[in-house]
Amino acid sequence: MNWLKPTLINAEKGTLECSYIVRKEMTNPHGILHGGITAGIIDDLIGATVYILGLNARYTTVNNNIDYFAPANEGDEITAKTTIVKQGRTIINLQCEVFLPSKKRLIAKGYSNMLNIG
Repeated sequence: MNWLKPTLINAEKGTLECSYIVRKEMTNPHGILHGGITAGIIDDLIGATVYILGLNARYTTVNNNIDYFAPANEGDEITAKTTIVKQGRTIINLQCEVFLPSKKRLIAKGYSNMLNIG
């Protein structure tokens, strides 16, 4: 999370929202946000969302499913917001939407299941 350098916008139980500036090292050879970086943002923010629930168990990601819809360019500010879809005793399902606020455009949406590992 330190490398991605998020700026916290909002934190409540079960949701986090952060902004990020797309830096050169986050882009592919075409100068747009690399899909792997987008996936990293989604995974980091989902993990942090589970962490701030304050549960007495540890959780790990068991899957990520990400749809990419639009590009973001170097220098763009993007935002990412997580929400819990369903919280069970063993698995917590969450989603994360990544937006380009300047164009009011959804650029990616991901789902993850987090597994209680004790």
